Amino acid sequence: MVSVPVQLLKATETHAGPKFHQVHEKDGGRIRLKRFCEAEDKEVPYAEIAKGYDLGEDEELILTPDDLDSLPIPSKGTIELLAFVDEDTFDPMQFDSAYYVAPSKRSPAKPYALLREAMRETGKVGVSKVTLTTRESLAILRVKDDLLVLHTMLWPDELRPAGVDAPSADVRADEMKMARTLMDALSENFEIDALHDEYREAVEALIESKAQGLAPSSTAKPAPASNVVDITAMLKRSIEAQTSRGDSGAGAKKRASGSAAKKSTTAATKQKPTATATKRTSAAKKTASKRTGTAEKAEKAASGRGGRKAG
Repeated sequence: MVSVPVQLLKATETHAGPKFHQVHEKDGGRIRLKRFCEAEDKEVPYAEIAKGYDLGEDEELILTPDDLDSLPIPSKGTIELLAFVDEDTFDPMQFDSAYYVAPSKRSPAKPYALLREAMRETGKVGVSKVTLTTRESLAILRVKDDLLVLHTMLWPDELRPAGVDAPSADVRADEMKMARTLMDALSENFEIDALHDEYREAVEALIESKAQGLAPSSTAKPAPASNVVDITAMLKRSIEAQTSRGDSGAGAKKRASGSAAKKSTTAATKQKPTATATKRTSAAKKTASKRTGTAEKAEKAASGRGGRKAG
């Protein structure tokens, strides 16, 4: 067996927005949750809390942290690769958390690099079981750029069935064609990095406005959807709206490009630099003179208006 010392680094973070705590609405007093022992009717520190399992008939089985730490779990502290399979072997619904698997600073780089390149060349992912904190999880190891990434996953029996019937309807060819056209129009200029959490931003704006004693800005609510839908008419309207947006953007680019090309062509056709410079200088003088005259007229008009207002 080949052993590769590694370290796990959290690969994701959740931007939950402002952190709130519970308060009494009437007076703003903090609401705190305390750990009380029912037998002694007193608060106990977290260090004295163990895990209990109800055996029934008022019997409680107590498991201490030492009991749990002594369990013989092979996957604790180890990423044991059990097999190498295609990545599409797993349902994306199973994916949970992601961790960067970085090489240990005190170990040689060769075993890590060999595993990474072998997985990259074959296009396979490694199947494993890992224990993080107190839970063993199914996991896969895959290559991302030049690092290995570990994805913890749900067990297959943790996926719940939908419990609803799938809708059934006849779809016509023209409806399918319009649906594909709309999908293409929506995806044409899509950028995933442009998406952001609008709810978090709205909450932050609400906090800022209330902190300054301002009334929060109201947001228009979307109109409720009708239960009666003409899918063909709806698709047509959506395609027309999306196409008009695309045309306006493309038209602006085209006009800008055409204007730049026209200027470039005009400049290229002039063959007399000296004469051109003379004409430009003369034109600049005329323009400057015209601007000076215009400024003087504007100044006189402004002074006249000021006199009328004062009178």
